[in-house]
Amino acid sequence: MATVEMIMPKMGESVMEGTILSWLKQVGDVVEEDESVLEVATDKVDTEIPAIHGGTLKEILAQEGDVVQVGHPIAVIETDSSVSPNDSVEQKAAEEASKLLESVIADHSSSAQSESLSPKTSSGRFYSPLVRNIAKEEQIAAEELDTIPGTGKEGRVTKKDILAYLDKRKSLVSPAHTNGTSAPIAAPTPLTVSGEDEIIEMDRMRKMIAERMLSSKQTSPHVTSFVEADVSDMVKWRNKMKHTFKERDGQNLTFTPIIIEAVVKAIKDYPMINIQVDGDNIIKKGKINIGMAVALPSGNLIVPVIHNADQLNIIGLTKKVNELAKKARENKLTPDELSGGTYTISNVGSFGNVMGTPILVQPQVGILALGAIQKKPSVIETPQGDFIGIRHKMFLSHSYDHRVVDGALGGMFVRRVADYLEKFDTDRVA
Repeated sequence: MATVEMIMPKMGESVMEGTILSWLKQVGDVVEEDESVLEVATDKVDTEIPAIHGGTLKEILAQEGDVVQVGHPIAVIETDSSVSPNDSVEQKAAEEASKLLESVIADHSSSAQSESLSPKTSSGRFYSPLVRNIAKEEQIAAEELDTIPGTGKEGRVTKKDILAYLDKRKSLVSPAHTNGTSAPIAAPTPLTVSGEDEIIEMDRMRKMIAERMLSSKQTSPHVTSFVEADVSDMVKWRNKMKHTFKERDGQNLTFTPIIIEAVVKAIKDYPMINIQVDGDNIIKKGKINIGMAVALPSGNLIVPVIHNADQLNIIGLTKKVNELAKKARENKLTPDELSGGTYTISNVGSFGNVMGTPILVQPQVGILALGAIQKKPSVIETPQGDFIGIRHKMFLSHSYDHRVVDGALGGMFVRRVADYLEKFDTDRVA
């Protein structure tokens, strides 16, 4: 008999910790290799963690609700195989994860531009990378951070703790008036609840969405520009090619990959849309990673990301769009598939809406809402004169961060996307 430690796996490039949601197996249960043992939540996604080795679950080292660092042990599995701890996959993964954590901490402490807190303050209290990043963004000093009560294991401050503290702090002080004084923010209007009302508690994802939407509006001054595009040629080509895609590639050809292709071309023309803000610095992203909002059966929205979208042709984009949408609805997305986006699209037309004013996915500075495609009477100009014809049209709504994207750039970008759609080559071969 041999025992193998099951460690908190690396679940994405930027994910440094996970919260134990529930154990799917109990001590004494037989566990098959690759069988899911527990469910873990990160700040990006909920996911099930499988066992690398088969055997019997001998000991659980992390309880439900605990926040565990990547690379730390969470359970012990007793296996029939003679696996040496030094040779086990888990041990190697733990060593790699520890090196990763050390390098991240070293990078943050040695960088001249970084002002994030070290893992421990002078009081000796430990803070996770996520909490330290929030403290940095909100300009919370180490002394102030030490005063925040923690509900995590051994009194650690969790993401929920620091966000609750920020909410409380904001409710006590309002922005300064012109005379230099400050005044309390007016209390929200009290709710009235009757016996006929139903009280529904938000699920975890809805709470997360609410926090991020509020944070985005507080971070970025949103401006939206609108363009109506004549997409008749795009519709014609899609209707002509959808059967080919289905028979040849086994893929459903929707309008989404076609529009993503146009967005990518427009980003190449206007690369200052593909940026992020870091204090007084603008980071011009080297990769074009397109996020696409997907509606879940629960009614919530999630935004998987097509990485390196500029390197995919229309067939590759179609396959990726269909794959990510399917995984999203089946709750099988990985943290990496939900991170790294540099620009996002949201298809509000799928709900019958003609336009919308979407909220930015931070730290991105632009997001495009796609309205419903409708047949409309339109003036068509020809050398022989103008006449009225029926055309397929849609509104494109571009919301952008007015701190760094002015109306000229924001308007020209969405106009360029429309140009690519309007000048679609109906004779192209996919």
